[in-house]
Amino acid sequence: MIDYTEQIEQEELWERWRCEVDKGQGKERIDKYLAEHMTNTSRNRIQTAAEAGHVWVNGKPVASNYKVKPGDIIQVLLDHEPHDYTITPENIPLDIVYEDEDLLVINKPAGLVVHPGHGNYEHTLLHALAWHFSEKSRVESEKSRVESEESRVESEESRGESQESRGESEESRGESQESRGESQESRVESEKVIDINDPSIGLVHRIDKDTSGLLLIAKTPEAKTHLAKQFFDHTTERSYNALVWGTFKEESGTVEGALARDNRDRTIYRVWDIEDCPQAKEAITHWRVVERFPYVTLVECRLETGRTHQIRVHMKHIGHPLFADEKYGGCEILKGLRTQKYKQYIENCFALCPRQVLHAKTLGFTHPRTGERMMFDSQWPEDMTNLINKWRNYEPNTLG
Repeated sequence: MIDYTEQIEQEELWERWRCEVDKGQGKERIDKYLAEHMTNTSRNRIQTAAEAGHVWVNGKPVASNYKVKPGDIIQVLLDHEPHDYTITPENIPLDIVYEDEDLLVINKPAGLVVHPGHGNYEHTLLHALAWHFSEKSRVESEKSRVESEESRVESEESRGESQESRGESEESRGESQESRGESQESRVESEKVIDINDPSIGLVHRIDKDTSGLLLIAKTPEAKTHLAKQFFDHTTERSYNALVWGTFKEESGTVEGALARDNRDRTIYRVWDIEDCPQAKEAITHWRVVERFPYVTLVECRLETGRTHQIRVHMKHIGHPLFADEKYGGCEILKGLRTQKYKQYIENCFALCPRQVLHAKTLGFTHPRTGERMMFDSQWPEDMTNLINKWRNYEPNTLG
């Protein structure tokens, strides 16, 4: 009998993904099955992996047209060792809006990846947080050391004065010992470094790499549990500003549509009929017009649910893709004139803000320890501000 584990080791393959096919699963091509069950991949990539002999069933490589059946053990293998995702500190500046012993609110710039993933193993927000927490601990430890030294000097001076009175000396020694005890406790407390690799702390929610705005980070397990429940129960308040293509007849509205990955491109999402895609997740976005321009509109979006790419997908679904959103069709000229001057104007707009025009503007939640209701607001980043001002100064007669 062939030892396929040994064969894998001899060929230097590493297991990336494994599953056992459910008992109720009908026969289905393995490339389609994996595209539906794996994240951050596509059917084409799975077919390529199968051609390379990296898709295995029950210990043997199979072709992409293999039909899966209940009980099959599927393995997807890599020809390189999986990357180590351990977060190490990197000195990346953070725009800290608020911080206390329980949580941190930051204003994330566009272009900063939130957490490591394929192709983004370094220079993420989590690496920046690791530096912030380690540096904060170092500063607090140094502060504690200085306070301890000052306390020691004071106690020495007190002991010198106590030579005149033994009774006073005993009292002073007691105070000195108490002071040393307090400084030691302070030093121990300051040396408690927050480890961003600990999954029980850290990000409470996420925003896309090219979306700017407010993010909430928990510094203790208790805070993360409490805050995560608020997001799950939809008791948080979040609003986004987005520039979208087209104009609206109404002043406000609501988009309801369940979201799941697009079966033609697994890197994007789409609205599904729940009967066609039972795994699609309910999503609700409330929008209102903030400012109208020719051919584009500035809107505020409030999330009732928080799904991946929710605003971007919902706005496209109702015919208003986000301006400059490459993944969802916003990098084409969808509205306006056909003149060369107008085309150049739009290209200049894309250059001013070369990413989807989406900013997480406000964030509200209940503090996990004090129970206080907290609300935060943030300004648009420079690229978005410049783009909005350009549209405010738009003169159609000069582009005809």
